[in-house]
Amino acid sequence: MLDILLVDDDVEFSDVVCHIVEFLGHNVSTATSLKEAHQWFENNTFDHVLLDFMLPDGSGLHLLDHLKTIGQSPKITLISGHPSVKGILADMCEPNVGHLLKPLQREDLELVLNGPKKAVKKAKSGGITRHFGGLIGESEPMQKLYNMIERVAKTNANVMLMGESGAGKEVVAQAIHNASQCEGPLVASNCGALSKELIGSELFGHEKGAFTGAIARKEGVFEQSNNGTLFLDEVTEMPIDMQPNLLRVLETKKVTRVGGNREIPTNCRVISATNRSLTDLAQNNVIREDIYFRLAVFPIDIPPLRDRKEDVPLLAKAFLDQLNDENGTAFSWTAAQLKELQSYEWPGNVRELRHAIHRAFIMSDPQTSDIILPDNLESPFSRVNNQAAEKPVSAGQTIEEVEKELIHATLDKVQGNKTLAAQMLGISTKTLYNRLNAYGGIGEYK
Repeated sequence: MLDILLVDDDVEFSDVVCHIVEFLGHNVSTATSLKEAHQWFENNTFDHVLLDFMLPDGSGLHLLDHLKTIGQSPKITLISGHPSVKGILADMCEPNVGHLLKPLQREDLELVLNGPKKAVKKAKSGGITRHFGGLIGESEPMQKLYNMIERVAKTNANVMLMGESGAGKEVVAQAIHNASQCEGPLVASNCGALSKELIGSELFGHEKGAFTGAIARKEGVFEQSNNGTLFLDEVTEMPIDMQPNLLRVLETKKVTRVGGNREIPTNCRVISATNRSLTDLAQNNVIREDIYFRLAVFPIDIPPLRDRKEDVPLLAKAFLDQLNDENGTAFSWTAAQLKELQSYEWPGNVRELRHAIHRAFIMSDPQTSDIILPDNLESPFSRVNNQAAEKPVSAGQTIEEVEKELIHATLDKVQGNKTLAAQMLGISTKTLYNRLNAYGGIGEYK
């Protein structure tokens, strides 16, 4: 427990901060001016001073000089209302003086008062450690991941997250953002969900009247994430002819809105994500090489759940605890159930595990604490893919039937990527389209 003095003349702001500080378990006193702050220090000592930069009777920096004069050295965190002021203060003050920007969030104060290890790196909930605010797992692959997150968070390097669908790329992006302790927000955009016509507006913004339907000016995600983090999910699904525009922004750190002619400075770390392999990226012209090197300054491979099965019980407990909290229930796992969950391969990774637990939760009787797992943990997608992979060729099948099954199984394996499927089958893309047209299956893979 710390004794804290808050020096700020904004009464409403002070009330909010005091409530948060007390919630975090510390004692707090308040002053609205330098004079009142001096009076507090006549007969008291404090562990930490939260100090507004601009006070009615002078700059908060004068209090730092006063504390040196009276021989007190509490930890100081200066509070200002604009990023540019923070930069100036950083140059003027000693390295041990911290800085916060208004408006403050609970997480900001928790970091300053409790330290990053308690607030960001690890936080326990229900006996389960959540690393960097959200990641769960104590296996060796996850320890390596935590080490990479901690290393890259100290830099402003762009990060590319690579891993299978459902492995938790967005959670890792949030973890990097949390560990970075940057001033701005995390803004997410799914490049695979946007049409070619809209992706420029989404990324760079547009001016009023830039195109039909542009009834007002819009900031793009690069502007929205200024001084923060931009998460570009499925970045390799961005149309190839739009990628030079992205490259220019990455190189110049300036955006020009669609329909505009003014360059706008932007400053954010870009975290991108893809579920494609490095071989796929290199061979199939889905991303330009120069873009890759700009985005993947620090590539991170996220381990699939089957490679860290010892984490399954922790994840299962965390997901069930969340459902219990949300619904006022008290379900719990048996050791046998956790072992069953741990023995399954989870081809859909953490997303599939969460879905299976949610499904079991809904089907269980809320009047008991016994949760009932389904007889088969496989999702419909896993079941169909496994059947396609395991279905043997039988006598009597025509060559056309076998060929059709092989083409469909290959397309399913590469998530419908016709170029990659054609290469795996040893045929041209044109031939693959001809076969799909002949078999009436092209509509499935558009």
